[in-house]
Amino acid sequence: MNRCTGAALTTNESIAQSMSDILSTRLGTRVMRREYGSLLPDLVDHPFNDITRLQVYAATVMALTRWEPRVSLGRVQFLGATLQGRASLDIEGSIVDSNQPLSLSVPLHLGGSA
Repeated sequence: MNRCTGAALTTNESIAQSMSDILSTRLGTRVMRREYGSLLPDLVDHPFNDITRLQVYAATVMALTRWEPRVSLGRVQFLGATLQGRASLDIEGSIVDSNQPLSLSVPLHLGGSA
């Protein structure tokens, strides 16, 4: 179910919505599930360099591997952030149940634009 409109979602749309929620949730902010989320919100003010890019990849893979069991990751590409705090990740992999290929662009709303 779409969290904004309540409309029904396809499997790919549901996975994309779940991934966006996981990646944009700061660790420790969910009541009764303090380990839910990722380290990506902590990287908002870091300089955009190779070290930060590697930290983004590591945070993404660790969070999605733990909290999104419907997907087997193959590739993650960080496309950078705009001045408004928006970034996106291109994620490729497969859906575990059907072994169908999955290619998504997951928007991240971090910082002041959230």
